[in-house]
Formats: sequence, structure tokens, C-alpha cells
Amino acid sequence: MLLPAHRGRRIRGKELFRRMVRETALSVNDLIYPMFSAFGTGIKKEVTSMPGIYQQSIEHIVAEAKEVQGLGIPAVILFGIPETKDAVGSDAYAEHGIIQETIRAIKREVPALAVITDVCLCEYTDHGHCGIIRDGDVDNDATVELLAQEALSHAQAGADMVAPSDMMDGRVGAIRDILDNNGFAHIPVMSYAVKYASGYYGPFREAAESTPQFGDRRSYQMDPANRLEALREAQADIEEGADIIMVKPGLPYLDILRDLRNEFALPLAVYNVSGEYSMIKAAAANDWIDEERVVMETMLGFKRAGADLIITYHAKDVARWLTR
Repeated sequence: MLLPAHRGRRIRGKELFRRMVRETALSVNDLIYPMFSAFGTGIKKEVTSMPGIYQQSIEHIVAEAKEVQGLGIPAVILFGIPETKDAVGSDAYAEHGIIQETIRAIKREVPALAVITDVCLCEYTDHGHCGIIRDGDVDNDATVELLAQEALSHAQAGADMVAPSDMMDGRVGAIRDILDNNGFAHIPVMSYAVKYASGYYGPFREAAESTPQFGDRRSYQMDPANRLEALREAQADIEEGADIIMVKPGLPYLDILRDLRNEFALPLAVYNVSGEYSMIKAAAANDWIDEERVVMETMLGFKRAGADLIITYHAKDVARWLTR
């Protein structure tokens, strides 16, 4: 019998050897934890479709931020739930808006934790869309002006990084300009450069109370069928001054993540979105999968595809599993 000269099992047969030749590494430094800050006090409301994730008032956000830092996770990304919403998302760029006050509280109590802010209007508008509505659709240029004001207000409140997620054309350049012209040239922009109009966002819309009241977001978020468009979108944001580019969602778009990694040298982030999180949680709750094993395999998949940073609701669990 002719046996193969190469036998992969020689290395795979020992745990020690498997560790020595492992090609992809996951670190707690790769993780960013999303948090939902709600107006008021004494609020800690679990999101029904996202077990373990909460809408929280600022005092609880600060407490969890301390926990996050204690686990070694370097950064959080904030989403806001304001007291009131209106047609132009006024709370998004108000000096004392929910996110602006949350930033100040975290930086006061947990100064070493990096605070990244989502820059969008959907959480603050009464219609649930990501910008100003004109003639039944989002007005790109009018929205960009407000997004730039929102990013500036976050920087003024103490944010360490801003992350525009709206998918308006030209918003990265507008944000870069307003930051640079107001003494915040040191604040990086992490752009949701490639954000698809995805069905995986459902649980997030419950968490952020941002479901559109009419229509959908397909006129500004990307068609899931498109691949080359992702390269164009990322290139445009880089040319406008993005410091980090992101792919969202994660698991259905690993090919896009790899395309961007092959094409661009900038740091690359991926958003492991709410629907991906909820599916794992639901399957684990029914004992259909081993939650830890599947989550860690998912994280390695993102890293293997080229991600430098992973925004994930699993971040606290991953940090614990990595450090025990």
C-alpha cells in the first residue's frame, strides 16, 4: 500500500504542536463591546431578542464599563436611546444628549477605556430612518451636515473615536473636515464603509428602538448581492479620511472582509451583528450547539478572514474564555 509522504496528523496529533503551528490568533485586544444607553435613571431592561444585552441608564452603563475594562476589553461603542425623538434627530447632536452625557460619565469614571460612538440619526428620529426625510427618502446632503455636527458633539464630550454608520455619500469627508477645523484632528474615524441592507439587524432595532416607520433602508445601505461595490465604498471612505474601515454584518460577508483585507492596508473591523448573536444564543439555549465553542470559532473566522477588530455582543464572554 502506498502511503502519503505528507501526514497532517503528525502535527495535529498533539495539542502542543497544534498550538505551535496555529496560524490565526485571537486576543482580548481585538474586541469592542456595544452598549445601549437610555435616558433616565434606574433603567436596566434586557433586550428580549438578545439575552444578556440591556438598555441601561447611565449609572448602569458606567458600572458595566468598569466590568468591561476589568476584563481587559479596550473599547466600547455606544448607541443612544433619547427621551424624545423628532424628525431631525435633535438629540443626536445636542450638547446634553444621551450619548454626550454617557461619554462624559464613562470618561470621568473609567478614563482608560476607549469610547467609540456610533454616528447616525436612526436612533433619534421619530421615523426611524438614518437622516432627514425629503420627498419620501433620505436627503443625503442635508443629513451629512447633521452627521458632522453629531460627530463634533461627541468629540467635544470626550469621545475617543467616532464611527459613522449611516451610509450617506460624503459623510466621512464632512466629519473629517469638521473635526479637523475644530481642534479634533487627533480623533480617528472608523467608518462603516461596507454596510449591507441586511435582515440580520432585527434584534438591534429592538435594542436601539430604531425600526423604520415606513419603507426600508435599501436606498442607502448596500445590496447584499454586490461584491465589487464594497471595494468602491471602502476606497471612497479611505480617500475621504477614514482611519479604520468596517464590514457589517460579519458572518454572511466573510468574502467581502477578505476582499478588503487583500485590497487595503488600513485597519479592518467587522461587526458581529445582533442577529448573529441572537441565533447563537437561541441555539445554545436549546442545547443544539456548544455556545463557547461556536462563539470562539466564529471569532477566529473573522480573524482568519482578515479582521483586526471585532465588534461583538459576545465580547465579555470571549474575554473571560481567553483569560481563564
